[in-house]
Amino acid sequence: MRRQTGTGNELPDLELDWKSVVFMLKTKSAGGIVLNKDGLVLVVNQKGTSWSLPKGHIDPGEDELAAAVREINEESGIKPENLRMVSRLGTYSRYKISITGGEDKGELKEITLFLFRSGQSDLKPIDPENPEAIWVEKDKVAGLLTHPKDREFYLSVVGKII
Repeated sequence: MRRQTGTGNELPDLELDWKSVVFMLKTKSAGGIVLNKDGLVLVVNQKGTSWSLPKGHIDPGEDELAAAVREINEESGIKPENLRMVSRLGTYSRYKISITGGEDKGELKEITLFLFRSGQSDLKPIDPENPEAIWVEKDKVAGLLTHPKDREFYLSVVGKII
């Protein structure tokens, strides 16, 4: 069946099954690999179900570095004045972790990470959705990270953080 457009052109009728339409949100996040004075790496527990490097969404009007500093502070309690940015490590993309621990393909995150050093050793997360933060030896971080893409990125830059 065809329908008229009013311009003399005909358009085919399209049936759309809305159940098969998939929407994907693309977001930008920033965070960091934070080393303390003993060379240990900061790892955070997100929502009590997964382990990650500290990172989160970039707020409107915020640049990547400012977002990284804010997220590290919220997820670990490390004060901004106790963070020193060393370098920009790079950007990678991955899907959000779902409630069940798999990939939530409804959100693709573009994540930029920086390398930081901090003299602050005490960790007291501010964000209730990130209840725990710990210092981990560099060679044990990859085994703790939940998302394979986080682990892959960490392993690709670990040689730069020694």
